[in-house]
Amino acid sequence: MTHEEGQHDTNRRSPRINWMLIGFLAIAGFFLLTEHRTHVLGALPFLLLALCPLLHIFGHGGHGGHIGHDRDRSKADKS
Repeated sequence: MTHEEGQHDTNRRSPRINWMLIGFLAIAGFFLLTEHRTHVLGALPFLLLALCPLLHIFGHGGHGGHIGHDRDRSKADKS
């Protein structure tokens, strides 16, 4: 038996615990929404307004910025 075979991965949870956690979070979320519906719906317009600057700051990172747009046009002009 080597050293790697003898060690157990303590960071991994069993699938049963994962399903229990998902179930607990679903039940807790249901009761939070049903009991605090007015608070959640009252804050919704402010959350939507807060999302606008956050999307502008963090949402444009996925398309690579504006670098390389001139190169794409020059390739299209040559064709």
